[in-house]
Amino acid sequence: MTGDDTGPAGRAEPPSPLVIAVTPVPADRLRIAELLDGVAPLLVVADLDELRRLLAARAPATHPAAEPPLAAGPLLIDPARSTARAGEREVALTRLERDLLTCLASEPVRAWSYPELHRSVWGDPDRERRADVQSVVKRLRRKLDRLDGGVTVVAVRGVGFRLAGWRDQGAASEAGSRAGGDQGAATGG
Repeated sequence: MTGDDTGPAGRAEPPSPLVIAVTPVPADRLRIAELLDGVAPLLVVADLDELRRLLAARAPATHPAAEPPLAAGPLLIDPARSTARAGEREVALTRLERDLLTCLASEPVRAWSYPELHRSVWGDPDRERRADVQSVVKRLRRKLDRLDGGVTVVAVRGVGFRLAGWRDQGAASEAGSRAGGDQGAATGG
């Protein structure tokens, strides 16, 4: 693929091809995700049946292009462009990273369970594959670290994950006071 980002008839093309890896071994899935992190959009599945279900699944009712950018403190998530931005820094997100981050940022004080994340991100309420979620979280954390905005994804023991650091930048005003561990008094100068 060349540096030209438009194809025939002026249509925009993705920056790189989608890489699909099929392996039933969780350690292999994690290793593949580590090796190909940032190289290309990556889909890692355990078997061909899972791949077929994912390919046959329809997009959710709210198409990402229709969603406005979502702010969580210094972080701005643009679902239409699959990017996250903090200040002048921006990172590209895979579909899974974008959907996971959008899900977490939609209710940032909430701890999301593995089944809830599977339902929201993969659209599969019947599966609870922790390795899938953990793999995407690991890649997303690396990308958020590159933004240097202080926002990250933290594990909540016995539950799942939540967004952290989004309040540190002064976005706590509309979140309310019912949050748990990330709450704290705003420290003025």
